[in-house]
Amino acid sequence: MSQDETKAIRDVGLEKDRARYGLLAVVISNLAIAGAAIFGVWRLGADKSVIVGVLTAAFTAMSSMTTAYLGIKAVSNTARSIALGDGAARHRESPATPPPAAPPAQPAP
Repeated sequence: MSQDETKAIRDVGLEKDRARYGLLAVVISNLAIAGAAIFGVWRLGADKSVIVGVLTAAFTAMSSMTTAYLGIKAVSNTARSIALGDGAARHRESPATPPPAAPPAQPAP
């Protein structure tokens, strides 16, 4: 096994660990926000306008955090594939994409 293959295997493992722990952080944060919202609703009693405000704020925080994580992960994956040159190779090998057209012929002077 060459040094490049070993590095590639390590990079894949590192990316998997980053994805796992990032997702774990988002899930734990969402659970903490949901717990705080439930506690807040429980302690505030039956005032419906306050309950709606607390639940709306909690849902907004959870959806924003999840969307931010997924967006950052998608951009990171795209940037990594472009930097490694995978995007151009995949684009060229795609059967649905026609081969690039030849440049137009130049008229003779």
